[in-house]
Order: sequence, then structure tokens, then C-alpha cells
Amino acid sequence: MAVTPETPELQEAKKPDRKREELAGKVLAVNDLIRYQEGTVASRMIVFKKTGTITLFAFDAGEGLSEHSAPFDAILTVTDGEAEVAIESTWFTVGTSEMIILPANRPHAVQANQRFKMTLTMIRE
Repeated sequence: MAVTPETPELQEAKKPDRKREELAGKVLAVNDLIRYQEGTVASRMIVFKKTGTITLFAFDAGEGLSEHSAPFDAILTVTDGEAEVAIESTWFTVGTSEMIILPANRPHAVQANQRFKMTLTMIRE
């Protein structure tokens, strides 16, 4: 049985993160925890547990995540702006304070027609 090595990004995410630990037990302004970066999608993992993760994203206008699927359900919550989200090629507009559940094993994509920020909560089984 072949073992697939973990990516450097996953190895880094698994390391204890003092900055993540410093967030615990504090009131946090979600949109202040991540900044927009011109021409890219910025991300910041704030929770990394065996049972799931919470990652913040800031998308510059015109950026996106191409169609992919994941083995776990995920909850995408827009915290600033508006996102275009596809689930099995059906597109939805999700605005500030709205969420959409991305079902496990179903292809989905995200597109930023304007700048927006979101949290992605991944629930592992």
C-alpha cells in the first residue's frame, strides 16, 4: 500500500501555531483577522483539529477557487462582500452574513466578482 506524503502546507498547518493559540478565549473581529491582498486569495487557518478546521479567506476581485470536491461537508460563510458559489454547476450568490453548505463529495467552486471575505468551516467525520 503506497502512502501519499503530506504536502508542505499540510505539514505546516499541523504544527502548533502560537498565533492560533493566542486567539483562544478572546473576542475577535473576524474581518480584522485577515487582509485583502491584491491579485490573490489570502487564507489563514485559525482552528486545526482532527474533527475539523476553520479557515478565513480574503478574495481579491476576479480571483477564485476552481471546481473541486472534498470528502467532508464544509460551511462557507461570507463575512464581507458577496461571493459566487457553484455546487454541481448551479451558481448561487452568497452575501455578507449568509452561508451555504458545501456537501461532501460534490463538486463546488468559488468566484469573486468583487472583493469578499469568508470563513470556511470543515467538518470531518
